[in-house]
Amino acid sequence: MKTILLCAFAALLFTSCEKETETITNTVMVDTSQPRGTFTVSKSGALVEQNSTGTAGVAQLGTDEDGVQFLKLSGGFTSNFATGTLVVYLSTSMDYVADPGNGNPDLKLIGNVNSGGDRYFKIAPASGSQFDHVILWCASASIPFGYAALN
Repeated sequence: MKTILLCAFAALLFTSCEKETETITNTVMVDTSQPRGTFTVSKSGALVEQNSTGTAGVAQLGTDEDGVQFLKLSGGFTSNFATGTLVVYLSTSMDYVADPGNGNPDLKLIGNVNSGGDRYFKIAPASGSQFDHVILWCASASIPFGYAALN
């Protein structure tokens, strides 16, 4: 009886040690918030400081190799982030004019920024050609921190 149990245990032990094959699949994640390939600038302008906020840098509007539109803040982009976050808009002028009840077709929300350095903002759907300014707006203080005329 011991021999039978020992043989059964050995058979079970060796069958559970069979070599298993494992398929490893690498998933490549593409960060869609960043341009693919070359970023081609169509319009750009230097940021102009407003209200002593230390805003500086360059705003660039362009497309990547797939034709996706992006706004890039670069050129040592900086501002005063003591209030937290700035809101980035495309606009038809350097002035922030909100119309909360109806919306303002001359103002397009792009995103938020809370630190300096190069930043890309994906614009989907793409903005129209009427937008020729970038505005940095501090909502908590209700003042503009800077703008750039895009040429």
